[in-house]
Amino acid sequence: MDITIHTVNEYKIAEVIAEGVVIASLEDAVDLVGNLYYDSFDAVILYQKNLTPSFFDLKNKLAGDILQKFSNYRLRLAIIGNFDAYTSTSITDFIYESNKGRQINFVDTLSKALQVVST
Repeated sequence: MDITIHTVNEYKIAEVIAEGVVIASLEDAVDLVGNLYYDSFDAVILYQKNLTPSFFDLKNKLAGDILQKFSNYRLRLAIIGNFDAYTSTSITDFIYESNKGRQINFVDTLSKALQVVST
């Protein structure tokens, strides 16, 4: 796993670069959030492929638990991916409602991710 640092509008943003799953459990998220918070990042960009597929199954509450850690540390998060494959009402509503706010956003490009976490 590598971190690319972006600075936009005085926000220090960590873009996580990895080939596989980085967050497979709540503990993985706690480790990542703690390390990035310690390094004074304001926001994080993750890719869909870096999250365990079970993240997108809201019944297991993993997404809520993980996202709560980002919120607790006031780290804004953008997740880049193609979310069209998720057709359940619960996940599409979750993504829609998340995108109405500023803390957690689901986007399809890096430029959109940088925009939403730095405004």
